[in-house]
Amino acid sequence: FRRVLFRSPLHHQRTGNHRLRTVLAALALASTMLAAPAGAAEVAKKLSPAKFSRAPELAVRDAKGDVRRLSDYKGQALVINFWATWCEPCLAEMPSLEDLERKFSGRPFKVLAVNFAEGEERVKAFLENYDIHLEVLYDKDMGAGRRWNARILPASFVLDAGGTVRYSVIGEADWTAPAIVAAIEQLVP
Repeated sequence: FRRVLFRSPLHHQRTGNHRLRTVLAALALASTMLAAPAGAAEVAKKLSPAKFSRAPELAVRDAKGDVRRLSDYKGQALVINFWATWCEPCLAEMPSLEDLERKFSGRPFKVLAVNFAEGEERVKAFLENYDIHLEVLYDKDMGAGRRWNARILPASFVLDAGGTVRYSVIGEADWTAPAIVAAIEQLVP
């Protein structure tokens, strides 16, 4: 025995209106998302407070093969940026990282570009091809990336001159954005 429900024309009108409102709301949301500037840079417009204050260990090799540690940069404010050559957002933010370092030229500030698990020849070719002149460090075994919890690239951490991690940015950022520059200005002695 199957029970058949008969619905009034008013019910169908209400259901149809509800569906129409749902479709219109979805279209409005989609158009808002499309009208807004796209990309991870918009998500990372500002610095987020760091999830840890004490900087994890950073022991990575430079292009000469020497081990570099945070203590080598004592007294300098730092941006530690984990990146890779295959990462398009990493490539997109590199020029603004260089601009940021130039902005603080002559002051105790440094950008450290920590490459995530790639060979030196590949990284050198990438740097030459894109004319990038940041100090590059090599995290070949991804140990530093794990300690810093850099699971998504790019991942950046801003340290004050005392070595305290003050901010982080996960994803692409415009490092020349006034809010970011102003926040870093407060950290540079």
